[in-house]
Amino acid sequence: MGKIYRIYKNICFAFWMYFNLRHLRPFHFKIKNHRDAGDDVKEREQILNSTTTWGKGIMKKYKIELNVSGLENIPDGPVVFVSNHQGYADIPVYGAVINMKQIGFVAKNSLGKIPVFGEWIRDIRSVFIERDDPRASLKTIEEGIGLLNRGFSLVIFPEGTRSKGSHMGEFKKGSLRLATKPGIPVVPVTLNGTYHVFEEKGHVQSGAKVDFFIHPAIETKELSKQEANNLAEKVEEIIKAKLEELNEKK
Repeated sequence: MGKIYRIYKNICFAFWMYFNLRHLRPFHFKIKNHRDAGDDVKEREQILNSTTTWGKGIMKKYKIELNVSGLENIPDGPVVFVSNHQGYADIPVYGAVINMKQIGFVAKNSLGKIPVFGEWIRDIRSVFIERDDPRASLKTIEEGIGLLNRGFSLVIFPEGTRSKGSHMGEFKKGSLRLATKPGIPVVPVTLNGTYHVFEEKGHVQSGAKVDFFIHPAIETKELSKQEANNLAEKVEEIIKAKLEELNEKK
């Protein structure tokens, strides 16, 4: 019975997600028009409208309670948000919380191929990593740097995969070159609780409580080569320390 229930819940979620994303089609055409016209400012505005509409819709539908701290730590201009990665819900949670600037995601290549969702995540200026192809990954980094230099912001999950729980995996070495090369500020974010939405029971469930803690931004323009090389480790320690603190309070 449990397996049948999980399948039923996941089918319902898939249908709801499909129609929810279809309702974002007006943003798709506006984004495309501004992109074709070369108007980055208006394109970012429409991407922001799309991500916040989608994210807030999911928070409301599944009664996800957000505890957000540190919005004042987000600087003006493009940034790279660096976060631990607990579950599928991380992406809509970001959409619901970051309501002051456009965000795209550094995502695995397969996400861009999912029907409807793949079109949406490409629309919002995400870039895609091919894990087994280092040459393609370098090209992705260059693409991301180009977007950052034009004023677009990105979210990266340096663990490279979901932890599916309250723990945290190791950050991939060199994962923050995307930020250090163009000298873009890095904003560490500690997420906790998103795994309750799907991963905990293998199907979507309502009522999760999620902490979204935004740490002070780290400027990367003046970093020495050694400091740049150690940045991923430093950010990992910042995020992990807060995650452990949040888990102790439960």
